[in-house]
Amino acid sequence: MHKIQQSLLELSKTKNLGLMTLREMGEHIGEKFPQKIKHHLGQLEKKGFIKISKNIGTIERTQPGKIASTSLLSIPILGTANCGPATFYADTNFEGYLKISSALLKRKKDVYAIRASGLSMNQANVGGKNIEDGDYIIVESLNKKPENGDVVVSVFDGVANIKKFHWDQENNRVVLVSESTKDFPPIFIHEDDDFNITGFVTQVVKKPKLD
Repeated sequence: MHKIQQSLLELSKTKNLGLMTLREMGEHIGEKFPQKIKHHLGQLEKKGFIKISKNIGTIERTQPGKIASTSLLSIPILGTANCGPATFYADTNFEGYLKISSALLKRKKDVYAIRASGLSMNQANVGGKNIEDGDYIIVESLNKKPENGDVVVSVFDGVANIKKFHWDQENNRVVLVSESTKDFPPIFIHEDDDFNITGFVTQVVKKPKLD
């Protein structure tokens, strides 16, 4: 085994590689070229010593022939979406990771997190939980056709929103509906507008209420 691979395996005993950049790994093992780190991580994965989950940003230590497991997953946070008036602009800037136990996460692949802002979905029901200001939502990024009643993350005119989807066939329009203790009017969108659904809300991670 190459000495860089051996060093990375040793490093994985004391550090969570999934939370480190390639440069940080290199600094720990004395390798200044990040691309070499990337190459040897790939070689370790091919040999079965680690498992790299690109969708959720984790690197899990395993052994050849065994299935890797982890108790802590890192879900990328891709900005903020609005639960009130349409004021937040869609932003795919990476803001870090939401660290969450795999036992608390219903879906572990093809997901990302968004921080909710506003009150327009504080009576929504996603897995028995509403969506309040400051909560994190877990979003399934698979591309599929929404159904009436789905809670979706949508972007129109560059603005991101979290709303309940409804297709108004009689009037040939999309209606994005709030579920709130306040009176937020629905948003009406024509099918030709600059509008797309970026994901489906599958889970709510409630903001902790600390004393």
